[in-house]
Amino acid sequence: MTINCPFAVRILTEFIRGELRKFGFPNGILGLSGGLDSSVCAALAARALGPKNVLGLLMPYGESFNADRDDARAVADSLGIRTETIEIAPMIDAYFQRHPTDSRVRRGNKMARERMSILYDFSARERALILGTSNKTELLIGYGTIHGDMACAINPMGDLYKTQVRQMAAYLEIPECVRLKKPTAGLWAGQTDEDELGLTYAELDEILFHLVDERESRGELLARGLAAKKVDRVVSLIRNSEFKRQLPPIAKLSARTVGHDFLYPYDWDK
Repeated sequence: MTINCPFAVRILTEFIRGELRKFGFPNGILGLSGGLDSSVCAALAARALGPKNVLGLLMPYGESFNADRDDARAVADSLGIRTETIEIAPMIDAYFQRHPTDSRVRRGNKMARERMSILYDFSARERALILGTSNKTELLIGYGTIHGDMACAINPMGDLYKTQVRQMAAYLEIPECVRLKKPTAGLWAGQTDEDELGLTYAELDEILFHLVDERESRGELLARGLAAKKVDRVVSLIRNSEFKRQLPPIAKLSARTVGHDFLYPYDWDK
């Protein structure tokens, strides 16, 4: 799945520039985690809007992710974009002191949503649209938090598989400290995406590409020599996460229901 990086950069920078211009926003904002996806997104935004019109928010939780914070700053410095750091530990700890849990998933989801809450506040302060950083692999398997890292105003990254994001990172000369690190959601110490998912991104993307882009059947994937257990795991992830890719369904009562029949505001001009 080699991607034409110069072509992709041109399309995605035009997308960012055009969408912000359409809605009258001069600036773009994103959460800068020190990971691959947010770094590539920041690089695209800097090219599209100019570095001074891009704000990267660093939102660490305590001292657990100092290396990621340093990597995020290295990316911001290389791009020349603006940054601000907001420590989320006081908000997260205050909540779980009153509502304790041993669940790392619940704590991780709370952290992801706290970061997005801060992003939306800064979006209003800065008159900046939030740029999403969820890639195609994550969106297809539901590897993200609703109203957390999956929330955004526009998403330049959503049609790039993770392995393609890595190709883009090399082309955009993202610092090596980011390009070579193991992907992590940054929700608890020692967590990595591939350990949690049970597949490498190379394996995931190969299966997803043939299932989704090539519309191949399970049997055709097995004929390629792909392991049945891994194919079934990916199919299950796609099916079980469909609700994350849809707007909340609205029960239909009237002749024109939002999301069913009323779709376009410009209907009024007719």
